[in-house]
Amino acid sequence: MDKTYFLTQSTSLILVIVISLIFAFLGILHSKKFPGINNYLTANRNIGLFSLTTSLVASALGAWILFGPVAAATWGGVGAIIGYALGTAFPMIFLIYFGKKIRNEFPKGSSLVEFMRKKFGKSLFKLILLMTIFYMFIFLCAEVTAVAVLINYISGTELWITALIVLVATLSYTLYGGLRASIFTDNIQMIVIGVLLFILISIISSSSGDNFSFSLINEKNPQLVSSNYIPGYTAGLTFFIAVAATNLFHQGNWQRVYAAKNYQTLKNGLLISFFIIVPIVFLMGFIGMVSFSIDSSVRPDLGFFNLLLKDQTEILSFLIVILGLALTISTVDTLVNAISSLFAVDGKATFNLGKKTDYLKISKYFILILSIIAFGVASRGFDILYLFLLADLFCCAFVVTVFYSFYNKVDEKTAYVSIIIGLVAGFLMFPFPDFSKSLLVGVFLSKDLFSPFIAQSLLFLSFLIATFLPAIILKIKFK
Repeated sequence: MDKTYFLTQSTSLILVIVISLIFAFLGILHSKKFPGINNYLTANRNIGLFSLTTSLVASALGAWILFGPVAAATWGGVGAIIGYALGTAFPMIFLIYFGKKIRNEFPKGSSLVEFMRKKFGKSLFKLILLMTIFYMFIFLCAEVTAVAVLINYISGTELWITALIVLVATLSYTLYGGLRASIFTDNIQMIVIGVLLFILISIISSSSGDNFSFSLINEKNPQLVSSNYIPGYTAGLTFFIAVAATNLFHQGNWQRVYAAKNYQTLKNGLLISFFIIVPIVFLMGFIGMVSFSIDSSVRPDLGFFNLLLKDQTEILSFLIVILGLALTISTVDTLVNAISSLFAVDGKATFNLGKKTDYLKISKYFILILSIIAFGVASRGFDILYLFLLADLFCCAFVVTVFYSFYNKVDEKTAYVSIIIGLVAGFLMFPFPDFSKSLLVGVFLSKDLFSPFIAQSLLFLSFLIATFLPAIILKIKFK
C-alpha cells in the first residue's frame, strides 16, 4: 500500500526551491554592499546586539531540534532534556569569559585555532584544526540529512533533490558573502523560526488539551519525571558534556565572538542567546515525552510531527517545511563559512603552499568537495548519529586541555599527552554501534567483570573519562 503524504511532491518541491532561492537572493544582495576579506571572515567586527543575538541562536538551533530532544526525552526523561538544553546553551556562558580573553589577547584574530597556534607548536595546532573541521563536517552532513528526511516524510520527495537544492542555494550566497551574508540571513531566519515555533507549539498545546502536561507523563511513564530515575541523570550529563564540549569548538561561534562590535555587545548577545535556547530545546523534549505518553508506538524522533499532523493539515505541513528549511539553512551557512574561514586563515600555517597562494579561493574549493560528500551522505539517508558521537568524543578529549591553556601556561608535550590519554581511555569505553559493548567492556575483558551500571552506561562513561582524565593529568603535572 502506498503511503499517504501530507503534501504533494510538486508542492513541496516548489516550496523548497522558493524558500531556498529567497534566502540565497537576500544573502547575495546584502553582501554586495560589504566586499572584502574582513567582511568575509569577521563581518568587519561591527555587528550589533540584535544581529549578533539572532545569528547566535539561529546558528545553534538546526533542524536537529525537531528530532533530537524529542527522541532523547522518550528514554532519558526530564534529565535528558535538561542536559540537552543546557549543553546546547551553556557554551554561550563560557564564551562570555573565553571571548573576553581571546579578544583582548588576540584582537585581530578570527578563529580559536589561530589563538591555539600562538599558544602551542604547529604540530598540536594542526591536530586541533583537523578535529574542528571533522566535527563541523559531521554537523553539516547531519543537518542536510535531517532536512532531506523531513521533506521526504512530509511529501515523499527523494532525499537527493532536497539535499541538492539546499546545498546549492546556501553555498551560492555563503561562499560569495561569507560571515556578513550568514549573519544577515540568520536575522531573517531567526524571526521566521521564532514565529513558526511559537505558532506550532501553541497549536500542539491547544489541540492536546489536558494531555499537554506533566501529569499525563507521570501517569503513563512516571520514570521519565522521577527523581530516582538513574538513566535520566546519566543521559543528562552525557548530553551536557558532549554537546557543550563540541559547541566550544564550533568556529561559527568564534567568528561571532570576533564579529561583535565591542565586548559589552558580545556579553549581552551571549546571555540573551542562552535564555532563548534553553526553553526552546526543553519544550521540544517535553513534546517528545507527551507524544510518547499518548502513543508509545510512534517512532520516538517523530513525536513532534505526530502531535502536530494527526489531522493531516496541509497548512501545518507548509509551516513545517518552511521551519525545517529556515533551521537548516541558518545552520548550514554558518558551518560552510566557518570551515571556509578556518582553511583561509590557517591554511598558510598548515600547508605553506607559497606566498602567492590564494587560500581563500582554495578554501572555497575545499568546501565544495566537502559539500559533495555531504550531498552523498544525505542522498542515501545514512544515520550518522554514531559518527556524531565519535566527533563528540574527540571534542571531549580536547576541551579541558585547550581551555585550561587560556589561563595557564601548558607546554605542547604535556598538552599532547593529556589529550591522547583522554582520547585513548575514552575510546576504550566508547560503545560499538549496537551499544552492547566496547573495546574494554566486552572485547578485551568480559562484561561479567563489570557492574550492570558500567555495562549500560558506556557512552556516558566514555565522555566522562575523555573529558576529565586530561584534567587530572594537568592537575598532577602542575601541582
